[in-house]
Amino acid sequence: MLIEPLLAPPRMGRPVRDRRQVVNGILWTLSTGAAWRDLPERYGPWKTVYERFRRWSADGTWDRLLAHVPQRSDAVGAVDWTVVCVDSTAVR
Repeated sequence: MLIEPLLAPPRMGRPVRDRRQVVNGILWTLSTGAAWRDLPERYGPWKTVYERFRRWSADGTWDRLLAHVPQRSDAVGAVDWTVVCVDSTAVR
């Protein structure tokens, strides 16, 4: 996974839920605007996904991800800047 090195190391104790599944659950919730409790079961328990989102927000993990991913994608030529358009009327 491209973002794996940027994620905080797993805590000791219980086995960690699949990080890809958790990240997909967070992205699904944020993109749909649904309540955390409405998270589909395929992403795991909603409380786990929410707690990981909350913890990663507090420790700066999301800030690192949002800085790194676009920068790396542009560096490898994965962004086509001729089709990228951000209109402030659509940004929430």
